[in-house]
Amino acid sequence: MTSPSGVRIVDSADVSPEAAIGQGSSIWHLAQVREEAVIGRNCIIGRGAYIGTGVVLGDNCKVQNHALVYEPARLADGVFIGPAVVLTNDTYPRAINPDGSLKSAHDWEPVGVTIEQGASIGARAVCVAPVTIGAWATVAAGSVVVKDVPAYALVAGVPARRIGWVGAAGVPLEQEAPGQRWVCPQTGTRYIEIDGTLSEETA
Repeated sequence: MTSPSGVRIVDSADVSPEAAIGQGSSIWHLAQVREEAVIGRNCIIGRGAYIGTGVVLGDNCKVQNHALVYEPARLADGVFIGPAVVLTNDTYPRAINPDGSLKSAHDWEPVGVTIEQGASIGARAVCVAPVTIGAWATVAAGSVVVKDVPAYALVAGVPARRIGWVGAAGVPLEQEAPGQRWVCPQTGTRYIEIDGTLSEETA
């Protein structure tokens, strides 16, 4: 079904009437979007994906099939979430309390994953909250992120560690000798690294 605003929600999707869906966004088969979730314009929510209560997505985000985005995650514009990615929300998960009683929503406080503009999370990666993924960073498929990821960083492994830098195009950067300058082989954009932080070089 496509609304007058260009929002497309297929019949098998479960979208709360209390969720806000931006113009031009699509929600595909068997996806679930919970109460008070906010999805920006031109987003794609893939088959079987889960968007938790109050989760916020910016514009032009892609959440691929079977990804789990638990509240209170916050995604900026242009974020890519690969297939079967999990953004967790419980630092010390337990089904029961120490007395054996079943935990309720009042027995724990969810913590979220924050993903900044243009960042990409590869297939089956897990981001263990609370962590922040910096702008334009890339988390390699299958990684487990347990600490913050700097902007433009390429991280991989369990636990994830930085193995390089990527530019806004997503392509690994090449180091220019001498010093800490890097260049994107696709766009020619240059970056400078200072104390483990990368930024785009200005004229």
